[in-house]
Amino acid sequence: MHPVLADFVAGTLGGCAGVTVGYPLDMVKVRLQTQSTAAPLYNGPVHCLKTMVKQESFWGLYKGMTSPLYGVAVTQAIVFGTYGNTMRLLGENSSRNQFLAGAFTGCVQSVISCPLELAKTRMQLQGLRNQIPPSSSTPQPTFYKGPLDVLRHLYRKQGLPGMYRGFAWTLTREIPSFGSYFLTYGLLTKVFTPTDTVDENGKIVHGHMGIGRLILAGGMSGVISWLTCFPQDVVKSRYQTNDRYTSARQCAMDSYRKEGWSVFTRGLGTTLVRSFPTNATTLTVVTLFLRHVRSLNDEKNLKEMVL
Repeated sequence: MHPVLADFVAGTLGGCAGVTVGYPLDMVKVRLQTQSTAAPLYNGPVHCLKTMVKQESFWGLYKGMTSPLYGVAVTQAIVFGTYGNTMRLLGENSSRNQFLAGAFTGCVQSVISCPLELAKTRMQLQGLRNQIPPSSSTPQPTFYKGPLDVLRHLYRKQGLPGMYRGFAWTLTREIPSFGSYFLTYGLLTKVFTPTDTVDENGKIVHGHMGIGRLILAGGMSGVISWLTCFPQDVVKSRYQTNDRYTSARQCAMDSYRKEGWSVFTRGLGTTLVRSFPTNATTLTVVTLFLRHVRSLNDEKNLKEMVL
């Protein structure tokens, strides 16, 4: 398999595996981020999780997942395809290039992720219908038949700008997030990978990380990437789910004025807990797939692969 194609396939497989593992906690994160502190529906991540299962069933935890699951096949293919090709263009596999390639990857995938996340977050809030007091600042969600219905509804009412509501804040989140994501993974894999050895026939045996180290490196990369961008994500989520705001800046200022600085870290604990298994799964699957392809390819293609 050609290295370029391998990057895209690896991203698709890793992304689908990761989103399946982490989606329920992503649902909790969105619910906590968008609720009002004046009349909160949940008093913490565990209470939120229990309440959703009780009121919406276990499958309520996966409400709206069709959008990210279908979309992840495209977005993660774009992420790892863009990153791999950008690294090949930059040449040297240095920390600087890993960050730059990751930041550029964040820009590219924002074009896809912005409307998909908008549909996902609005679907995730549908379970709140009839649970929100009229006096609450938490938005009353519109009823949608599915993620595509969200996008159709927004396009009919607001055109393309409606589908890309919050795009600028998506960029401010993704650029530092993906830059630090790939930089961290590159640094950790360099530390964790055993040095190459030479067998009795004089052939070089390349060192490989075990599954445990792959999981640790992938999980930590995800955690660190979220720490660089979480406040932007809070503003983006609130702005995308509440049409009464005319700009993301207004949303940020209004949130701070009413709820203080703590609003920008609400749901952070849940996000970090979700991020570790999600990204550990994604990067482990990607790395193992590319490692398998390397074993089948010749030395030329082996050297061209990035991760």
